[in-house]
Amino acid sequence: MEFKNSYLQGVYDTVQRRNQGEPEFLQAVKEVLESFEPVLEKRPELEETGIIDRIVEPERFITFRVSWVDDAGKVRVNRGYRVQFNSAIGPYKGGLRLHPSVNASVIKFLGFEQVFKNSLTGLPMGGGKGGSDFDPKGKSDGEVMRFCQSFMTELYRHIGPDTDVPAGDIGVGAREIGYLFGQYKRLTNSFTGVLTGKGLTYGGSLARTEATGFGLLYFTQEMLKEMKGDSLTGKTVVISGSGNVAIYACQKAAELGAKVVAMSDSGGYIYDEKGIDLAVVKEIKEGRRGRIKEYLEKVPTASYTEGCKGIWGVKCDIALPCATQNELDGEAADKLIANGVIAVAEGANMPSTPEAVQKFQKAGVLFGPAKAANAGGVATSGLEMSQNSMRYSWTFQEVDRKLHDIMVGIFHNAYNASKKFGDAGNLVMGANVAGFLKVADAMKWQGIAY
Repeated sequence: MEFKNSYLQGVYDTVQRRNQGEPEFLQAVKEVLESFEPVLEKRPELEETGIIDRIVEPERFITFRVSWVDDAGKVRVNRGYRVQFNSAIGPYKGGLRLHPSVNASVIKFLGFEQVFKNSLTGLPMGGGKGGSDFDPKGKSDGEVMRFCQSFMTELYRHIGPDTDVPAGDIGVGAREIGYLFGQYKRLTNSFTGVLTGKGLTYGGSLARTEATGFGLLYFTQEMLKEMKGDSLTGKTVVISGSGNVAIYACQKAAELGAKVVAMSDSGGYIYDEKGIDLAVVKEIKEGRRGRIKEYLEKVPTASYTEGCKGIWGVKCDIALPCATQNELDGEAADKLIANGVIAVAEGANMPSTPEAVQKFQKAGVLFGPAKAANAGGVATSGLEMSQNSMRYSWTFQEVDRKLHDIMVGIFHNAYNASKKFGDAGNLVMGANVAGFLKVADAMKWQGIAY
C-alpha cells in the first residue's frame, strides 16, 4: 500500500530500509502511520519538527548474551533484548517476554506499540519492551532461576525506577519476576520499584494478576454500551489462549453476564456449550502448567480439537483473541463474521492481521485494538509504581476501581479522536492518534536534540 502523504511514505521507506527482515515491526509501524494522515492535515508542524521520523526510531536498543547452566551442568546460551523506545512522557515501561519466537523484530514491535498504549492510560510512562528466546517451558525452577539471574546481571545496568521499569509478559510470571527482582536487589544493594508484577509480600499490587483480562472486559463493555447501546449480558464469548490474560478475561466476562464457551492453548481448543468451568482451567494452567486438553478429564461433556486456529469457527457474539500476534487472520475473520460476531477486542498484542482488521471494520463489527483494549496490565503496573513510590498499598477494590476508570477513559479517548479526525468509530485510528498526540507534544516541547 502506498501512503497518500509523501512525508509518511518517506518515513515508512526509511523504516523499511533500516529494519529489513523485521516483519512484525514493519507491520506495526505501517498500521500506525496509516492513522496519521488526517492528523498531518491539521498539525503540519509535526512534519516540520520531524516528530514522526523520531517516534519510529528507538531511543536505545540493547542486545546481550545470556549464559546459564542447566541441571545437567551444560552451559546454555540465549540472546537477551531490551528496547527503550520513547521516554518523552515518563520512564520506559513494558514487559519482558521469554519465548522461542522472541527476536529483534518482535521486541521492537512490542516496544513501539507500548509507547501509544502507555500514553493512552494517562499515566506518566514511556514505552519499552524486552525479553529473550529462552523457553521456560519444561525447565526446572533452578534452571529458570539461573537464567533469570544471568539475564538480570546484564539488564540491571540499563534499568531503574526512574529510568526503565520492566514487567512480565509471555513466559514471565510471578516466579520469573521474583528471581529477576532478587538478582537486581543483590547487584544494586537497593530495594526499589524497578520491576512490576512483584509478589504481594515484596511490593506488588493487588489486582495486577487480573488487570489485563479485567481491563479488556471493561473496555469491551464500554465499547458495546457507547457504540451499540448494548452490554455483555447474555452474550456468548470465545477467548483464545488460556494464560493469565485469557483466564481473567473469562472470569470478568462471566461476572458481567456473558458465557465463555471456548478457550485454547498452543495445542488446540476446548468447547464447552454450558460455559467454561474456570476453576478447572485455573487448576490446569495456574496450578500445574498443564495442557488445555486435560479439561476433558474433569468435564467429559466438553470437546477438544487439535489445532488452535479452529477456535474462530466457534459461533459467538464476542471474540477476544488473547494468545499471540497474528493469530487471527482473514480466513478466521470471515468465519467469525459469517457466524454473526458483533465485537472483537484484542487481549494479546497485535493478534489480528491487517486483513482481518479490515474485514471486521468493513462488516461493521466493533473492533477494539490491543493498544487500547489490553492496556489494563500496564495501567495497573503504573499504579504499582505509584504505590512503590509512596511505600503504600491500595486495596483490591481501590485498584480495580482505578483500573475500570482508566479503561473507560481509554475507550473515550480513542472514540473521541476517531470522531475528531474524520473516521468516527474507527478505534484503531482513534487509539493511534490519541496515544500519539500526547507523546508528540511532549517531544516537541523537549526540543529537537531530544
